[in-house]
Amino acid sequence: MTVISENTDSHVTRTSLLGRARERDRQAWSELVDLYGPLIAHWCGRCGLDRHAAADCTQEVFAALARSIGQFEPANTSGSFRAWLWTITSNKAKDRHRADARHIRADGGSTAFQTLNNVPDPHGVPEDEPTDDDQINGLTVRGLKQIRHEFADKTWRIFERAVIDDIPAATVAEEFDITPATVRQTRSRILRRLRQYLGE
Repeated sequence: MTVISENTDSHVTRTSLLGRARERDRQAWSELVDLYGPLIAHWCGRCGLDRHAAADCTQEVFAALARSIGQFEPANTSGSFRAWLWTITSNKAKDRHRADARHIRADGGSTAFQTLNNVPDPHGVPEDEPTDDDQINGLTVRGLKQIRHEFADKTWRIFERAVIDDIPAATVAEEFDITPATVRQTRSRILRRLRQYLGE
C-alpha cells in the first residue's frame, strides 16, 4: 500500500484563520473577507437592504469585526464563528434601518410619513441566521479553496473522489492502492481542518 505524506506544516497551516486575524495578519483578513463577504452581503439582502446599503453594511460588519474579533469566544456563541458573525450583521442591519427611519422623520410632511411606512421595521430582521444550502455550499467551496495548498496533491484527489464525487471509500481505496480506512481518515482530516478554518 502507498503511504500518503502531507505537505510540511507551516505557521499558516497550524494556526486558525481567526487566530491569524487576531494577530492582524493582512493575508488572513483578505482571506476572511473573501470567505465571508458574499455570505454577509446575502444576509444584508435578507434583512431588507438594497444592493448599495448591503455593500455599506458589509463594510460596517468587517469594521466591527476588526474591533471585536479578540472577544470571540466559541463557548459563548454555540461554538460557531458564523453565528457570532450573524449577530453582528443583524445588529448592523437594524442600526441602518433605524438610521433610515430617523432621516425620513426629519424630512417631515405627509410624503415623508408615507415613505416611513415603507421602511422595513428593524424588528423585521430575521431572528435566526437566514442561510440557505446554496450559501453554505458557497462558503464550503471558498473555504476548501483556501486550505487546498495545505495538503499533498494525492491526499486532495482522494478527498475529492470520496467527498465531492461521493464515491464509496472501498472504490476510492482501490483507485489509489490504499485501504478504505485511509480514505476515511483522509476525508475526516480535511473536513476537520475545514471546520477549524471556518471557526466552527
